Amino acid sequence: MWSRRRFIESVSALPFLGGIVGASPAIAAAAAAPANGRDYFRELGVRPFINAAGTYTAMTASLMPREVMEAIKYASEHYVMLDEVHDKAGARLASLLHCEGVMITSGAAAALTLGTAAVLTGTDRQKIVALPNLAGMKSEVITQKTHRFGYDHAVRNTGVTIVEVETRDELERAISPRTAMMLFYNANNFVGEIKDEEFAQLGRKHGIPTLNDCAADVPPVENLWKYTKMGFDLVAFSGGKGIRGPQSAGLLLGRKDLIAAARLNGPPNSDSIGRGLKVNKEEMLGMLVAVELYLKKDHDRERRDFDERAETIRKAATAVPGVKAEVFVPEVANHVPHIRISWDAGSGGLTAGQVVQAMRDGQPSIGVRAEDNALVIGVWMMRDGEDKIVARRLRQVLERKG
Repeated sequence: MWSRRRFIESVSALPFLGGIVGASPAIAAAAAAPANGRDYFRELGVRPFINAAGTYTAMTASLMPREVMEAIKYASEHYVMLDEVHDKAGARLASLLHCEGVMITSGAAAALTLGTAAVLTGTDRQKIVALPNLAGMKSEVITQKTHRFGYDHAVRNTGVTIVEVETRDELERAISPRTAMMLFYNANNFVGEIKDEEFAQLGRKHGIPTLNDCAADVPPVENLWKYTKMGFDLVAFSGGKGIRGPQSAGLLLGRKDLIAAARLNGPPNSDSIGRGLKVNKEEMLGMLVAVELYLKKDHDRERRDFDERAETIRKAATAVPGVKAEVFVPEVANHVPHIRISWDAGSGGLTAGQVVQAMRDGQPSIGVRAEDNALVIGVWMMRDGEDKIVARRLRQVLERKG
């Protein structure tokens, strides 16, 4: 299984090698002719690329729809009270997502920090100021050993200690007066012994809040309310992945009292652990519009489009002798079609990593990734027509593999 946290191929800075060659006229025109006449990335020596990898932060994740950008521009032209915008946008989002409360955060990691802080402090102002000093507070968060992941650092930022368990019995024996919260990593639902529903039930049984990190887990769209309805007290989503909102935004969903506490632990409150996790009116409005658009989208049609893109690339790859390619869909995170491509790299042939570099260095530059000696291509962040460009370039590079 792979997810946003298993991006093995590094995404170092891309050298600037000129304009886009071989792209469709519409794509080339969009890249070469900014509305105001300035090509900012060209000025900086930064080379844009076709995203054939996925919603990775280092690759700037997704592109925002026009309506989201219009909302951001609209917000940028007005002064408002930040908390008022957050109150109103949060209430509308809670209604759309069928939950008690919503906080707009500066990404999913920020949601993990603020959700944990909310559990620790409630609305007690003295505790909010004290974090990460946990004197007088609970100090432990229980999670399954198989659910440890790099982003649980965002939880540990609050000063808590992670307690690892493997079985239901171990979890129940680990619960003590020090237990503040139970943490679940949704992408590893099929890895841990305790599955999502049972985990949420155990939290309710023992009166311990549960937080589910679902950062990359839309689509499907139903996941936006599935886990709160399942019984998780808090759920975190990234805003700039499948939802296609601002990359600097995310969502924390859940119990109204905990959302209120999370808000107190975050901006614009100055003496709080989350003061640096700032979200301005532009991200708030952009996130709201992104969710509205995502809920209205024809998801079946989009999936058919993704399937067609994947098949186009698979056919191009397998047209090269000795190359195998299969379309697969991860079970949880990034639940969309991808293509896994492999070949015998022995006897001096190109490795998957070398193909990644060749795709980057070519014209146009294309970002793909290597995993376990195979090439993995994601189609859902491509713009219309880019699948054909990727297919053609990929075949050209693979034909040189020997």
